[in-house]
Amino acid sequence: MQYILIADDNKDITDILSAYVQKEGYTPVIAKDGLEAERVFEEYHPAAILLDVMMPLKDGYEVCRSIRRESSVPIILITARGEDYDKIMGLDIGADDYIVKPFSPGEVMARLRAVLRRITPPKQEKEQDGIIRLKNLYINLEEYTFKVDGKRIPLTKKEIETMWTLAGHPNKVFTRDNLLDSLWGYDYYGDSRTVDSHIKRLRSKLDSVEHPDWGIKTIWGVGYKFEVNDAD
Repeated sequence: MQYILIADDNKDITDILSAYVQKEGYTPVIAKDGLEAERVFEEYHPAAILLDVMMPLKDGYEVCRSIRRESSVPIILITARGEDYDKIMGLDIGADDYIVKPFSPGEVMARLRAVLRRITPPKQEKEQDGIIRLKNLYINLEEYTFKVDGKRIPLTKKEIETMWTLAGHPNKVFTRDNLLDSLWGYDYYGDSRTVDSHIKRLRSKLDSVEHPDWGIKTIWGVGYKFEVNDAD
């Protein structure tokens, strides 16, 4: 289980961000002041922190400095002050990004996904750059080839990239927004139906070969995952 620390003394904001964080597949943990934020950080070791600047007892800048002395965890500062000086100060003390209130929760999640992507380590299934071998599956992203049991399956470029993304993170749930952002890009103006249609076409091609040990599974109300059966 991975946690996202949301530190803000405004309950409305923490409630909204908590709901969006859960949709991303993470568990939110809340802090209402700076001292509590430091305590919660030490207890849960979150994957990332959404940190309000103006908090009681200890402000977000102080908390950011304190955490940076011992951790490189991604930190996104959230504040009502949008002056360049405040942004520069936040980035200089170690914040990874800076968002000014009022904000769109969707933008916060997009920025969160971006900072988490930058620190995601390569997966063991990727035996070398551009290649995944898993069960009877073989993907070569350098050559854009996709094989099952040695048989080449004619997938489109986007379909191979989709399989690369999913198979590179076995059993991890990707929301539709995750996939839109990763495969179509942050500036793409599509919606979740784009992902659903794409996965449907991809599955129809995969049905032409036997793959009992793996498959793309729908997680209703959330998104998709590459499910692997580890039984021999």
